[in-house]
Amino acid sequence: MNSRILLVEDEAALAEIVKEVLEGKGLEIYHAHDVAHALRLVSTMTFDLLILDVMLPDGDGYQLLRHIRRQGINSPALFLTSKSLPADVVEGFESGANDYLKKPFGMEELIIRIKALLGLLHQSPTSEKEKAMELCIGEYIFHYPQGWLIRHGSSRKLTFREAEILWFLCARKSHIIPRKEMLIRFWGNDDYFSGRSLDVFITKLRKYLQADPSISILNFRGQGYKLIY
Repeated sequence: MNSRILLVEDEAALAEIVKEVLEGKGLEIYHAHDVAHALRLVSTMTFDLLILDVMLPDGDGYQLLRHIRRQGINSPALFLTSKSLPADVVEGFESGANDYLKKPFGMEELIIRIKALLGLLHQSPTSEKEKAMELCIGEYIFHYPQGWLIRHGSSRKLTFREAEILWFLCARKSHIIPRKEMLIRFWGNDDYFSGRSLDVFITKLRKYLQADPSISILNFRGQGYKLIY
């Protein structure tokens, strides 16, 4: 089955171009021109990827994505927007996005980003992932790949990307993982926006693990990250 993508974009001309190009790549595109239309679509069907504008006629893409995430929908999300200040980028990732592409953009770059995100969703399990694992991280039990993080009876469900990054850190425990290696592995590139995304995800994981002071995700400036516990 072709990958199904929700495109939320109020600029009709741009939406038509993007839709035509992506459909030419064999993707199934559903276009919503505002928040209300997007919510109707996500309530009636599932999507493999969400492509969202930020500034919409009846709201903004950040709030839209937050609402979608609260519904338990973890499909990868990519923001397409002219808002590119550092604060805008951070808000985008904190709202639940996986990637962020500034307008104007090249269609080839958009296609590469889409392929990377769809690859994350549809990747085949490796031998390390064929069965569920329980990893002890200090006082926490991490159920991978389901994404449950449990401590003293309290549980948190990690997003797909959060679980993948935490698993990768655990697999290389006590070793510095080069920042560039993580960016290429999870985002397919090491550009500014991907770097900001990684920073946000590391900050989130630190927050989730902060109840156990023996656990640290150390940042070695100019090198990478190391998980210790």
